Amino acid sequence: MIRNPFRRDNARTRAIEALHVRTNAGARVPALYLDLGVPDTVEGRFEALCLHVVLVLRALRRLPAPAADVAQDLVNSVFEQLDSSLRELGVGDMGVSKRMKKLAQAFYGRAAAYDAALDAGDQDALAETLARNVLAREDAAAARGLAAYVAAADAGLAGTGLDALMADGPVLPDPAGFAGGAAPA
Repeated sequence: MIRNPFRRDNARTRAIEALHVRTNAGARVPALYLDLGVPDTVEGRFEALCLHVVLVLRALRRLPAPAADVAQDLVNSVFEQLDSSLRELGVGDMGVSKRMKKLAQAFYGRAAAYDAALDAGDQDALAETLARNVLAREDAAAARGLAAYVAAADAGLAGTGLDALMADGPVLPDPAGFAGGAAPA
């Protein structure tokens, strides 16, 4: 991640950037694309990033202060990087503003849908939501493995404290183990 030379560099900023980088790394594990069907496209990578950021935000929401501040800083960091990426692609100021608004709407819409399905423990609703959003398909059966991975990742992150999350980033299960649609034994 490229740093802004005019921004103050402090320990908190570095910690948030590290969490962002580790979360992004979780969204780029090849098995997500090869074994669980996430399309290896710009849209697919955005969807995988959104999904993993939502999982980290859910973990942070369960923790006491200053976790809420960390969550907001993480969201800010993710959207700053998306803004920067659009600009690097040559999108002008007016185009960036419109696209960032659409990306934010997509992110928060998906967050609400994933939260609802995970909070309810509804694997079928989670698979349907993931199929529609991440896989860009209407076939929920195709997302059963991804849904099992997401549920396992959410459960694993639920027991992670703030210090561990900041030090190690999100510790996620291996997506390859969920290719058959069920949690690994």
